Amino acid sequence: MSPSDWSNLTLHLEESLTSALGNFLDNWRSNTTAAANALDKTLAEENFSNVIWYLAVMIGMFAFIIVAMLVSTVKSKRREHSNDPYHQYIKEEWTQQSDIINNYSAR
Repeated sequence: MSPSDWSNLTLHLEESLTSALGNFLDNWRSNTTAAANALDKTLAEENFSNVIWYLAVMIGMFAFIIVAMLVSTVKSKRREHSNDPYHQYIKEEWTQQSDIINNYSAR
C-alpha cells in the first residue's frame, strides 16, 4: 500500500466513525424524545386531582399530632396545686430552713 492509500484509509475511517457516531446520537435523541412523549402521555392520562386532598389530610393529621404534643407538654408544666401534699412538704421544708437561717443570723 502506498502512503496515499493510508491517508485515504484514515479519511475513510474518520468519515465512517463520524457518521456512525452521528447516526447513534440521532437515534438516541429520537428514542429519548419518544420516551419523553410516552411519559407525557401517561402523565396526562393520570388523575392528580385527589393528590391535593391527600396532602391536605396528611398535613392536617401531622399538625394535629404536633399541637396535641405541645398542649400536653404545656399542661404538664403547669404549677402544682397548692394543696398537693408533696408541694406542701416542700413548702414547709423551705420555710423551716429559712426560719433556722433567720434565727441563726439573729443571734
